[in-house]
Amino acid sequence: MKQISTIGVLTSGGDAPGMNAAIRAVTRSALCAGLKVVGIYRGFEGLINNECGELTTQSVSNIIQRGGTILKTARSKEFMTAEGRKKAYQTVKRYDIDALIIIGGNGSLTGAEIFAKEYDIPCIGIPGTIDNDIYGTDATIGYDTALNTIVEAVDKIRDTACSHDRIFFVEVMGRDAGFLAQNSAIAAGAEAAIIPEEHTTYDQLDDFISRGVRKNKNSSIVIVSESPASGGIMNYADRMKQAFPDYDVRVTILGYLQRGGKPSAYDRILASRLGVAAIEALQEGQRNVMMGIDNDKVVYVPFSRATKMDKPVEQELINILGVLSN
Repeated sequence: MKQISTIGVLTSGGDAPGMNAAIRAVTRSALCAGLKVVGIYRGFEGLINNECGELTTQSVSNIIQRGGTILKTARSKEFMTAEGRKKAYQTVKRYDIDALIIIGGNGSLTGAEIFAKEYDIPCIGIPGTIDNDIYGTDATIGYDTALNTIVEAVDKIRDTACSHDRIFFVEVMGRDAGFLAQNSAIAAGAEAAIIPEEHTTYDQLDDFISRGVRKNKNSSIVIVSESPASGGIMNYADRMKQAFPDYDVRVTILGYLQRGGKPSAYDRILASRLGVAAIEALQEGQRNVMMGIDNDKVVYVPFSRATKMDKPVEQELINILGVLSN
């Protein structure tokens, strides 16, 4: 196997707090190992368009506390084509890149897996997504920060809900996974969470709210995952208006508020551990694997497992919310 002397690092897909900490860890641990680091801007799109530059220790100074990503990010439709990946490989050759480190979510890791097979280039993935929906790792970079952002917002919404006897439906991110909705509902003391993994009927939701009404609760919070599979937040809100006409029903969509902000201490530490582990994996001869965390230990997860297998929300969490909302 060719000895690795230059690595390329990119962030791809949706941004997540802690990506900068991962870039910093990859860069500094690579330089410590005597490797050259090429930063690739705007993800796979930048790899196609030759948007690259060398990274130094100074390049990644004072970024660990910043949200977003200094390398920028994008979703590349062209990289999904064979011709697009061919252009990307030409950039790899132009900069003498021997291996790639990809920081991103499921789609980014899928693209890396295909690229690695087509051009026989070692690729290492670092899971960076606020959705926490990647199989093989207990946590993804950005999830903890986003969860704390949601809980802080819901705490403030509850102040208004209590003051005005309102039922609030709060939509959070998680198109295909309910981790943010389920855990923020538990942390914020919500009455219910509507997630794509569990089909919540209108009658069930009526029952959740009715329990609170019977106990003279003067407000209710329902967290709704943005997934179309849930039926949409407005459908549930309209149903509640009909079922509880004496209550004022309101809807809040948190949107991109959840992606931004300074990463939490946990996300900074997680990103640092996985970034250093990615360089160690390359030095060990690993390729086409994702760095993951399992019971607080770094593990190597083959791309084929990380991208193809679903990560379920634990039934225990669903049961806990059911018990605590009684």
